[in-house]
Amino acid sequence: MTVYKAGALAVAAVLFAAIALAQDTAPKYQVFGGYSLLHADTEGVTGPTLDSFFSQTSGTFHDATSNYNGWNAEAQVNIRRWLGAVADFSGYYGSPVTATSASSITGLPSANSYTFMFGPVVSFHSAKFTPFVHALFGANRFSSGSFSALDISNSISDTAFAMALGGGVDYHLTRRWAWRIGQVDYLYSRHDANLLAQSLTGENLGLNDYQNNIRFSTGLVFHFGK
Repeated sequence: MTVYKAGALAVAAVLFAAIALAQDTAPKYQVFGGYSLLHADTEGVTGPTLDSFFSQTSGTFHDATSNYNGWNAEAQVNIRRWLGAVADFSGYYGSPVTATSASSITGLPSANSYTFMFGPVVSFHSAKFTPFVHALFGANRFSSGSFSALDISNSISDTAFAMALGGGVDYHLTRRWAWRIGQVDYLYSRHDANLLAQSLTGENLGLNDYQNNIRFSTGLVFHFGK
């Protein structure tokens, strides 16, 4: 191979690399939406604990509910190719307690939990995959209906500080669309669980004033503004 051919190949390689890099720039904006599962910190509250708390016979309640189904949505602005700012919203639904089949109790309350968080995100863009990590800060709103089935008219509602540390991986389907294979977050919330429990019956369960939760999300990402 002559020096000229080698030089030409080197120039071509540099040009192809530059073109590939230009095509691999980050979108200016992106939005995400999809399914999310919240594994809530129940602080070890068991069925027998709930039986005692609500003055029910043994075997009335299951353990406190730990898994809630819901959704997660994000709006992201990429300030640099690797750095962005994201607004994160999520909602989860279920019942904080459920009765056993041996119990005649029906109509237990439903509960919902909403998070509103904002923060920086660092992404590592490639042709097919975009791994990312983020740190989000904001608030969590938890509320539950009254325990009318147990003749308790009180309900629970509280807004507290929340923080999510985690990340995930996006797989590029097309130029505009990607699939968020998975996003996993450590979700911290600062509810005084014992104070909320006391508001129901006046009993003290000795619970913490913080919760260590885990959140998993998956769905579609739409890119625009390149």
